Amino acid sequence: MNILNGIISQIQSHEGISLVRVQSNDVAFSTIVLDTPETSDYLKIENPVKVIFKETEVVISKDLNPNISTQNKLLCRIESIQKGVILCQINLVYEQQVIKSIITRNACEQLDLKENDTVLALIKTNEVSLSAHD
Repeated sequence: MNILNGIISQIQSHEGISLVRVQSNDVAFSTIVLDTPETSDYLKIENPVKVIFKETEVVISKDLNPNISTQNKLLCRIESIQKGVILCQINLVYEQQVIKSIITRNACEQLDLKENDTVLALIKTNEVSLSAHD
């Protein structure tokens, strides 16, 4: 699991669902939660939260400015690549934190990924979870 610290900066709620923006360093993450500030104590502006997403949900792009609907975009440097027979684990450095991505070996080779490449890590809004700080 990838876990980053952040602060809730914006909440838009309607019919029991909230679109929440969380500031983590220079990136504003978007996530959808099935709660509202009225139903969940941690959903308050300025509250610290953990931003959580699976390694398998991190898409890698060599195009640093793609015109796509994915809202969560992190400019990263590839620290290392661990190649398996079917899958590769890509260790990315973002703001001095390591984020992991697991993609197919075929995709890794098609993108010609190498250590120290600058890439964009993309995470769909519905794949990001929040957890209140302990």
